[in-house]
Parts: sequence; C-alpha cells; structure tokens
Amino acid sequence: MFTSGLIAALSVLSLLSQVSAIPSAAPRNRTLNSPPKIGKRCTGEIQSLSDIAAAEECDTIVIGGFTVPAGETFSLTPPDGASVSLTGELTFGFEEWSGPLIEINGNDITFDGGGNDLDGQGTLYWDGQGLSGGTTKPDPMLTINMSGSFSNIQIVNSPARAVSVNGDSITISDVIVNNAAGTAPNSLSGDNPAGSNTDGFDTAGNDITITGCTVNNQDDCLSINKGTNIVFENNVCEGIGHGFHQQRYNCFWSYNQWNTVTGTVNGLRIKTDATATGSIVENVVYENNVITGITEFGVIIDQSYPDTLGTPGTGVVIENVSFDDSNTVSVESDANAVEVNCGSTSSCTGTWDWSGLSASGGEGSTIKNAPVTGFTA
Repeated sequence: MFTSGLIAALSVLSLLSQVSAIPSAAPRNRTLNSPPKIGKRCTGEIQSLSDIAAAEECDTIVIGGFTVPAGETFSLTPPDGASVSLTGELTFGFEEWSGPLIEINGNDITFDGGGNDLDGQGTLYWDGQGLSGGTTKPDPMLTINMSGSFSNIQIVNSPARAVSVNGDSITISDVIVNNAAGTAPNSLSGDNPAGSNTDGFDTAGNDITITGCTVNNQDDCLSINKGTNIVFENNVCEGIGHGFHQQRYNCFWSYNQWNTVTGTVNGLRIKTDATATGSIVENVVYENNVITGITEFGVIIDQSYPDTLGTPGTGVVIENVSFDDSNTVSVESDANAVEVNCGSTSSCTGTWDWSGLSASGGEGSTIKNAPVTGFTA
C-alpha cells in the first residue's frame, strides 16, 4: 500500500492503517444547503456515454452493455431516490491514465448490477508494480459517492484498487471483486504476482455496511481510510492479499464479523505510521471470524509502519480493540500467530478484551505495551 497516519489491516480480513498516497475522490453527496435533485417519472436508457445526460433526468435508469472508450470516466449522477440497473457487461477500453473508470454519485440511490460484469482489463496494465511505478493505472476502478444500496455485480480485473467507497449511509452487498488472474506472474512482473495494489474495498465514509461480498486479490480485502460505524460482515476474502486494513485519518466503530479469510499473508491487521500524530483508531470489534492458512501474521497490531515490528511510534492512539464471541486464527508453521507492537501504554489504551480469540500454529507470539486481557501470547 502507501503511506499515512493510521493503518489497520486484516489479511483478507485486514484492518490496515496505512495512508494512501493516492487520494480518494471527495464524496459528491448533496449537502444540507443544496436543493434535492428531483427526477422525472421516466426511464432513461444508456447505451453509450452520450446517453448519460438525458438519462440523468429520469428516476429510473437502465444501463446496457457496451465498451466505455479508453481514457474516459463513466460518470453517473442520478436524481435523488432513483433506481439504476445494469443489464449487460461494461468493458473499459485500455489506456494509461489516472481514472477512475466509473463513478456513481447521488443520494438514496438503488443500484442493481443484475449479476453483470465491470471489466477493467487489468491484465493489460498489470506489471507487478501496482501504483508505485510502471504502467499508469486507472485508480480506483469504481468510485461510489452515493448513499442508498449498491449490489449484485462482479468487478473483474481492476487495474489497481477495485472499489472506493466515499459516500455515507450505504449498504454494499453481493459484490464480487475477481482479480484472481493477477496472482500469476507475467512477462513484466518477473517472479512476482502481476497484480498489485488491487484492494477490494477502500472506504472513507460513515455508516457503511459491506455484506455478502467476495474478494480475490493481491492486496487489502478491506481498507478503512477513515470514517465511523463501518461494518464488514459475512464476506469471503481469499487470494494472496493482506485482509482488513485501517488506513488513514480517524476511524471509529469498525465491526468485522462472520467473515472468512483463507491463505493470505496477514489475517487481522492494524498498523499505524511511526511518525504520524493526532489520529486515532477506536472501538474495533472482531466477531466470529475464521482465518486460516495465514503465511506471515495471524493477528498483527503494529505502530512502526512503514517497518514491520520495528521501532513503534506513539502519535497515533489505538483504543478499545476487542475479540467477541469466537474468532479462530490458524497460521502456517513459519508464521506468527499474534504480534502486538505498541509504542507505549498511552498509545494503546482502553479495553482490549481478547477472550474471543483463539490462535494456533506458528513460531510464537509477542504482546508489547498493550492492555490485552483474556488471551495469553
């Protein structure tokens, strides 16, 4: 990932607190002082980008399958309360540029993808370098700047990050992020996976629920940049990614429950920048998650980013981290089950009730400067 104030990561259930050097688009939700956008009682059909303006006048919008021209964003801002459906595959033409490829804006929108694909043609961009160099990649592929619901779609081969969620008060369900093809090396990546920085969901909003989704990728399954009341539940994370990741600014009330993480590098991860100040990660709850086959760290909370288990900083406070009910973590023989590396007892504070955590396998565990109860490393 990138750099920043706070980072929490969960390997495929990864709470990673790194700050991305690539800023997320600002939410375009209507402010309290702006008038609502009222749609006409009509159905607008979109078969090309030239149809968008007329379709945005209607309270029902139907998007057909077509190829979006290279170097252009499919940007849609429906009226408040509109229903939007996708009836065919959208493919995005290849060009080196910054993106995003598609963005949906608005208030109280119902978006139903009909089980169709958004194909970012990532195989034409992937070079093993992600956003750190090489080919310029559209990032993110999909930006959601809306409230309401977004469901029933497959995002295939995102050039870099798949979905950036910036809107408030939204439920995202039954979304598949399928970047499995990026796990294999290609002629540009050497021995490394071709896909990189292919995050599943990056969030920077409030009151966000992500449920019933599947992510197969080479980076974070979930990356929380900032926000309050973020719920990640009943999801599957797989591939060679980093899992849950709390990334930058302030994060409050993050619930991660009933998720399955399999075969990733890290399982549950919170990391904060060693030199950052004035930020907080607060009230993180893990509940009934199953994490298996982890190759490096089952649970890692580390205040030394960008180093791993280096000299930790104390400028970012991690407060109240709990494991409720039953969370099982199993790691490979040369991995570490649990590692906590806090800079001081004042930077990791509050209630850390880990009675709901069972960790097994690996070479041992260490807990430093954290008030963990109910679990012995």
